[in-house]
Amino acid sequence: MPREFTQKDTEIFNKLAPEAGGNQISREAGHHFPFILRPISHKFAESPEDFRKRLERLNAEELDYLVGLALEGKEDVQSLDEDLEELVAVVEEKVSPERAKQLKDFVGIF
Repeated sequence: MPREFTQKDTEIFNKLAPEAGGNQISREAGHHFPFILRPISHKFAESPEDFRKRLERLNAEELDYLVGLALEGKEDVQSLDEDLEELVAVVEEKVSPERAKQLKDFVGIF
């Protein structure tokens, strides 16, 4: 069963995709998005650079929260493809190199 967004999840999602107008339902699948980052990467961001700019809207606490969800298996980062590199870079800059390393080690592709 997919997780339901908390208030914090909703705030982060809306910050990353304001053009969604608060709507967190996939038009194609007809259900709520189970993750924050995957739909931002696959449906809203037009490029890795755009994905990075969206991530840069978040503060360190919000980014750290997303990394924590990923490490718990509650946020999908495996399917971000080239956007994963942007996530790691922004986490390294805004949170810490150590937290970025945890994410890299979790994903196991760097």
